Amino acid sequence: MPSHAIAGEETGGDPEHLTQTARHQAQVDPLAALRAPGDPPWDVYLTGTVFLDIVFTGLDTAPVRGTESWARGMGSSPGGVANMAAALARLGLRTSLAAAFGDDHYGEYCWDALARGEGIDLTPSRTVPGWHSPVTVSMAYEGERTMISHGHEPPPEEPAPDCPPPARAAVASLTPGRRAPWIAQAAREGTRIFADVGWDDTGAWDLSGLADLEHCEAFLPNAEEAMRYTGSTCPKAAAHALTEHVPVAVVTLGAEGAYAVDRRTGETAEVPAIAVEALDPTGAGDVFVAGFVTGTLAGWPLADRLALAGLTAALSVQEFGGSLSAPGWSEIGAWWRRVQSLDTQNPAALRRYSFLDPLIPAHLDRPWPLRRAVPTIGFGRTT
Repeated sequence: MPSHAIAGEETGGDPEHLTQTARHQAQVDPLAALRAPGDPPWDVYLTGTVFLDIVFTGLDTAPVRGTESWARGMGSSPGGVANMAAALARLGLRTSLAAAFGDDHYGEYCWDALARGEGIDLTPSRTVPGWHSPVTVSMAYEGERTMISHGHEPPPEEPAPDCPPPARAAVASLTPGRRAPWIAQAAREGTRIFADVGWDDTGAWDLSGLADLEHCEAFLPNAEEAMRYTGSTCPKAAAHALTEHVPVAVVTLGAEGAYAVDRRTGETAEVPAIAVEALDPTGAGDVFVAGFVTGTLAGWPLADRLALAGLTAALSVQEFGGSLSAPGWSEIGAWWRRVQSLDTQNPAALRRYSFLDPLIPAHLDRPWPLRRAVPTIGFGRTT
């Protein structure tokens, strides 16, 4: 292990009325010192498509045409935008989600897992009669994943989601060449917008096509996306170039960690990746964004925000599935206690995460287990 790396732990409605399960999962409120009367009811708002994710792990190689492959592990969980929503909620942020849900068993399972299991507000969401839930099958092997998805567009939403609920922040996935009216509306109301982006299938890689970027506080692409959009050959140079369009640019560097620039404060930060044994990378990017949003809303320095984002993403890849692999503060606390107990840890690397000390109470444990992905959605609730 490189000297800078820290080893990971190996592991197999109304915001005032979160479910008991969700309260146990969060355990720490990172915004407690900032909360005041008159605050928005929600910390984060997001909208998008919820999938049922079926994840196969333990594949030695990619499936070969004409053969049958057996996976050593399998898990099912809500996916798509649910990955981000669950990650935010497990970090203690009051999270509101607008999404369409099918009225099939998959949709019922995803709704239950998010609303009752994670304490996510689904008031802006709806169930669409006769519409089947989108499904993604993900196959994880060699540290990567291959996905196959199926679904249909739900009927047009009435009213359109251009009037989001008041929130401190919102997470948006930008689409090249298309504006989402709710982003501008939320920004006008004082909501801080954090944006990521998917692969540009058009091949244009034109930043002017990301029109809603003008409303965003932070943009979090991966290295390849950042370089293509800026024409840079270096991810760090790409991050600096992006700050001509958005105040904060965060570029994820895969196994090398992440790099960030804040144009307003002049801060730059680079945090190496944490060495872990990855089981399933599904949703790790969403968990990274959730960690960065949490640290930003809490008012932390840029380096601490980046460190929490990288840590939560690293812990998530040690579990099956996307949304239900996200760590809570129990997992973060267990990791922090464990790495401090290892004599081989680099003291400088430990200092990088010392900001966790005041956040994690000494008595923090896991009185209520986090929901994890399971091979079937047919089991009844046990919590």
